[in-house]
Amino acid sequence: QVQLVDSGGGLVQAGGSLRLSCAASGHNFRSYTMGYFRQATGKEREFVATVSWNSDETFYADSVRGRFIISKDNSKHTANLQMDDLRPDDTAVYFCAAARAWGGAQTHQAAWYTYWGQGTQVTVSS
Repeated sequence: QVQLVDSGGGLVQAGGSLRLSCAASGHNFRSYTMGYFRQATGKEREFVATVSWNSDETFYADSVRGRFIISKDNSKHTANLQMDDLRPDDTAVYFCAAARAWGGAQTHQAAWYTYWGQGTQVTVSS
């Protein structure tokens, strides 16, 4: 069992940066794949980024590649999403998620993840 707590959201101007954090409690955090998803008002939840249990592999959605970086610190039981060059269409509630295994392309799917944070609002003004 893993509990996740999202933090770090806020209001920022276009071109600015935010760093989201996901604090995990529970057993075996080291073994978990971590991901970030987002959901804008009126839209479906979409994949943003994922990192494997040992940080050897990362994947990004095309819309954020080159601007966002996902990381995982097993010693601190945290995952982070550094978001730079933010755009108004990045506005959404961002959720961290944990999966028990690495699944390659399946890690882009919300259904792959077992545990979810409560979400944190990111608003980017133009």
